[in-house]
Formats: sequence, C-alpha cells, structure tokens
Amino acid sequence: MPDQGPDQEQEGRAAEEIEAARKLFAGPCEFVAGAASPQSMLAISLPEVAFAGRSNVGKSSLVNALTGRRTLARTSSNPGHTRQINFFDLAGRLYLVDLPGYGFAQVSRSMKEAWQDLASAYLRGRPTLKRVCLLIDSRHGVKDTDRETMKNLDKAAVSYQLVLTKCDQLKAADVPRAVAAAEAVARKHGAAHPEVLPTSSETGFGIPELRAEIAAVGLG
Repeated sequence: MPDQGPDQEQEGRAAEEIEAARKLFAGPCEFVAGAASPQSMLAISLPEVAFAGRSNVGKSSLVNALTGRRTLARTSSNPGHTRQINFFDLAGRLYLVDLPGYGFAQVSRSMKEAWQDLASAYLRGRPTLKRVCLLIDSRHGVKDTDRETMKNLDKAAVSYQLVLTKCDQLKAADVPRAVAAAEAVARKHGAAHPEVLPTSSETGFGIPELRAEIAAVGLG
C-alpha cells in the first residue's frame, strides 16, 4: 500500500479530531449554575470556553446545537434574554460558559453597565478560561460593539475566535466572503485567532468543526 501524502494525513487527523469531539459533545452536559453578580461567580478548576456576542446573535442556540440538545440553554426571540453568566458542565471535562449579550438598546443604561461589569469581572484573571468564541451575525458582519469587545479582550490578553452564526441565511457564495471579511478584522487584533469559523445552528453547518476546535483548545 502506498504511503499517505501530507494532505491525506492531515485529512485523517481532522476526521479523527471531529469524531473525538462528536463523542465528547454527545456526553452528558448539564446546567450547573447561573451568576448574576461577580460575587456569585462559579469557582471551578476545569477548563472553560465562553461564548460572547451581541444580543440575539444566537449564543444559546449555538450551545444547544453543539451539545445536540434543544433546550439545554434557553433561547428567546427577544434580545437580551440571557441576563446572567450560565455555566454548563460538559462530561465533567470542560465547561461551556454563556455570557450575557451586549449591544441591546431596549434596556436601561444601568442594566447595560451591570451586564458589562459582570462580563468584565468574569474575563479578568480567570486562568481556566482557554478561549472566548466571539459570535458574529454573518448577515451583518463585525459591528462597532463587536470591535469594542475585541479591543477589551486584546487588553485582557484573552484568546478569542470569531464564529459566524446564521450562515444558513446567506447565499452559499456569500459565506466565503463573510468569512474573509471577518478574518481581515481579526488580523488587526493581537489576541484574536486568525481563523474564522462559519456556522449555522439551524442546519448544523460548521458545528462539527467548531466542536473539534473547542475540544482542541479546551482539552489540548
């Protein structure tokens, strides 16, 4: 039998990583706690991967799609539904953390500031946090509020990766363009991972690849 070339070996490793991640995310995943204030923040020793983004970008839907559960993280069509930091234990090996959304106009200024302070308190000095998945609505691209969050993550030296959501609502030809535009933004930020991952919680597009990325960074 002829030896495999580099491309075949890389494809084989990728397939193995995707399958291992599928098994990880098929395991038990439970909501453990919600923190509405810095004082109630959960102290844990396991690695964490957090999900951040604008209100109604689809954070809770993405957590549900990753774990294959429709109701693990509560979803809502009303922006600003997630008002606390939600911690989910994935198979006793990794925590998924759903952060409150930002950029929602229809709440008081004091409420916005409280949510911002809560997220900032979580991100500061948390050694178990391996990466933040910063979700971007693929239909709208990187907004000013996303750029502000990216600057804050850069300052905090927190590793993060842009993840495009709702790609099923784009034409197929527009998905690579959306990825390229987001990657151009990411290249300007020191703490941003250079690769942008396109996904759809509705169709499952990109979900296996995102699972593999989370497993690699969280458990690698």
